[in-house]
Amino acid sequence: MSWADDERWLAQAIALAVANVADGGGPFGAVIVRDGELIAEGQNRVTRDLDPTAHAEVQAIRAACQAVGDFSLAGATLYTSCEPCPLCLSASLWARVDRVVFAADRDDAARGGFDDRAFYDLLARPREEWHMITESVRPADATAPFEAWLEHEARTEY
Repeated sequence: MSWADDERWLAQAIALAVANVADGGGPFGAVIVRDGELIAEGQNRVTRDLDPTAHAEVQAIRAACQAVGDFSLAGATLYTSCEPCPLCLSASLWARVDRVVFAADRDDAARGGFDDRAFYDLLARPREEWHMITESVRPADATAPFEAWLEHEARTEY
């Protein structure tokens, strides 16, 4: 992709974010492009849908996977109005997106009241220091789902 292509797609992501604010949503927009063609777009729907996972990037990834009929978006670029938070970055990795291009960064988001740095910082610390308790409880059948998965001959690898 060229600089002009990046600017074009980022402009679309930013326009989606601005329009979403006008509609009462959060200031985030995203588009997914492969081979120079728009696959899908997304806007932050957290407050509208009462879904804390409905970030613009996640919405775009969900729509793109449905559009291409695959959970892999290999070869695609995610353009987003702001640097992805850890949730969106993880979703991009799981979707196998080749490239993420963002406009505003985490400092801009923090100035707007969206301080993703707290999550980045939390993930870098030992779990014992987290404010949310995260613990492992291992019943005798803890690995049963993985055993069933490995025995299932018709499974779809990912």
